[in-house]
Amino acid sequence: MAGSCLPVLGAVLLAPVLPRMQDHFDDVPGSAALVPIVLTVPALALALLAPFAGMIVDRLGRKRLLVAATVLYALFGTAPLWLDSLHAILISRVLVGIAEAAIMTACTTLIGDYYSGELRDRYLALQTMCASASATVFFVLGGVLGAADWRAPFWLYAVGLLIAPLMARALPAPRPTEHGATSGAPLPRRPFPVRRMAGVCLLTVFGAVVFYTVPVEMAYLLDDLGTDSTGTIGAVTAVASAATVLGSVLFTRLSPDRRHRLPALLLLCAAGFVLMGLADSLPLLIVGAVVNCVGTGLLLPSLVTRAMSLLEFADRGRGMGLWTAAFFLGEFLCPLVLLAGKEPAGSLASAVALLGVATAVLAAALLTAARRPVLAASPGGARP
Repeated sequence: MAGSCLPVLGAVLLAPVLPRMQDHFDDVPGSAALVPIVLTVPALALALLAPFAGMIVDRLGRKRLLVAATVLYALFGTAPLWLDSLHAILISRVLVGIAEAAIMTACTTLIGDYYSGELRDRYLALQTMCASASATVFFVLGGVLGAADWRAPFWLYAVGLLIAPLMARALPAPRPTEHGATSGAPLPRRPFPVRRMAGVCLLTVFGAVVFYTVPVEMAYLLDDLGTDSTGTIGAVTAVASAATVLGSVLFTRLSPDRRHRLPALLLLCAAGFVLMGLADSLPLLIVGAVVNCVGTGLLLPSLVTRAMSLLEFADRGRGMGLWTAAFFLGEFLCPLVLLAGKEPAGSLASAVALLGVATAVLAAALLTAARRPVLAASPGGARP
């Protein structure tokens, strides 16, 4: 759980200090574009490299890679404390993203290795809950440390040096649990489920856009309503984050039947978006955000458990690498999608409502597919 929070640290920690960092590098050509990239480039690197991290996880072992990546995360993450070049800092942030790709893929893969069934689902929901709660904590810490100096928040990356030894000592080496593994007999290999994983990954890209819309766009929506107080923005963001945590908790109480789960959760997220898009007052905007975030807190563990259910031990790292890449690709695309919809829709609020309509359409399509009857086996015994 602690390892799963580390990529979140990189995503939100520096947001409060970007203006001060911009002032420091004001004389660097292109700094207006380069400084914001310092915040976002680890997510892009993570999205691009997580599939390769998944391959390495399957070949070299989950635990070994996780411990090594956590140490590198601390070294690369604290590098800006001593770097005076903005371009060098950007390179260090790319390296942080590479380490995050290995950490996130290994952590999710290990959950799949250690647990199964409903217990696995609960731990995957706990992973979402911890990551969502830590985002609020890291945002506050970044603001407090950044008040002293824009470099100060980078010290928090050193936490990797504390976590790595604990991982090495406490985590058991994962082993296959399939029948025959304990007897030493070779496990039969099935083909990697390319088509089904492709479908889940496409859903995850869209789900990540839905997941990150409120955290990314809430400040702008509040500003459009005439609310520019940083205290109010922080409070509303904290309420939305708490709603995501609540959704993750509720996930552990869901019934095992998964056939209609995703359509129902997407409809819940869509309802929140439509309320936010129609909101002409702060209370209605908050209600819409809470409805949406409860839905996203349920949606994310539903997507990862669906992906996990398709994978066996031998290809779990590769599959989780693809899923992680899809999720962080959606995070990167989220502001771009809403920016593209803002101009034709007329406003950001209308673009959010339009995203809600698209989410509802996807839910209806998935529900129709789930209700499609299973074709009977052919006379020869083979299914189409």
